[in-house]
Amino acid sequence: MGVTPLIWIITIAITIAFFVFEFFAHVRKPHEPSIGESARWSAFYIGLALLFGVGIGVVSGWTYGGEYFAGYLTEKALSIDNLFVFLIIMTGFAVPKKYQQKVLMIGIVIALIMRGAFIAVGAALIENFSWIFYIFGALLLFLAYRQAFSHGESDPANGKFMRLVRRILPVSEEYNDDKLTVVKNGKRFVTPMLLVIIAIGFIDLVFAVDSIPAIYGLTNEAYIVFVANAFALMGLRQLYFLIGGLLERLVYLAQGLAVILAFIGVKLVFHALHVNELPFINGGEPLLWVPEIPIWFSLLFIAATVAVATVASLRKTRNDGEKKDRETFEGEKVIHAPED
Repeated sequence: MGVTPLIWIITIAITIAFFVFEFFAHVRKPHEPSIGESARWSAFYIGLALLFGVGIGVVSGWTYGGEYFAGYLTEKALSIDNLFVFLIIMTGFAVPKKYQQKVLMIGIVIALIMRGAFIAVGAALIENFSWIFYIFGALLLFLAYRQAFSHGESDPANGKFMRLVRRILPVSEEYNDDKLTVVKNGKRFVTPMLLVIIAIGFIDLVFAVDSIPAIYGLTNEAYIVFVANAFALMGLRQLYFLIGGLLERLVYLAQGLAVILAFIGVKLVFHALHVNELPFINGGEPLLWVPEIPIWFSLLFIAATVAVATVASLRKTRNDGEKKDRETFEGEKVIHAPED
């Protein structure tokens, strides 16, 4: 793709500038964003991401453009799954609405930093060890199984990790505005706000393990991996407030993501076999008969899976709601039926 160090520096600088702007323009003064504000900025960041993808296609070719769009769509879907966990954490810690923006902003920045580190490590491994595709593929297949059948901790705020943190740190029970620490009777305590940030940082680390191998299954270009992740995280704060109620209705999102991760896992294994160098597989020779899944098919498959999971989720929750309303109506009829 031919990305120069100067392009990397400019891209990282612009990314940092966007997050600095976000903080001073929206987050520094605590408030709960309106639906209109959230919708406008969500549309702006999504439009910017799509425009950037078109730019990659025009400048570097549509093979790279397709890789970017497939990667962006996958990372956006995984980021929405992040939002669902963030919602559970916010509820578990009873974070006041006007302070949730700050928590989300810090969590998103932590996520970008962690993913950046994973991107650098992944790029180095791919450059030097072609067999790493076997590891990434197996990891994604395992993560797909876990995503589909494991519900994880129902309350991350009271999980094992947070219980350990509470044993280590002296914790105040009350929020002190958006401060991270408070002094009581001459002793310094951490507030629940700091615990929320620690919990979200830990969750970000877990999600980075899913995210980076997944996108490296769609492109080998570290630059595309980084910008797809950056754009997926930009506007995530506004999206949280825009679709907060909708998140609970995406009941099949986990299964849809499991299908995507499994598909990319298979794609990675196919690619590993196609470039095989392991001596105990085919004598160290590539298996050229193994098909390489083209990026256009990957993009269509991922988009279709996200669409099906979303439509099926909304249909199920609507039908469940109608069924509940009917049962409530029938129950009221029985209660108010006249006696003979």
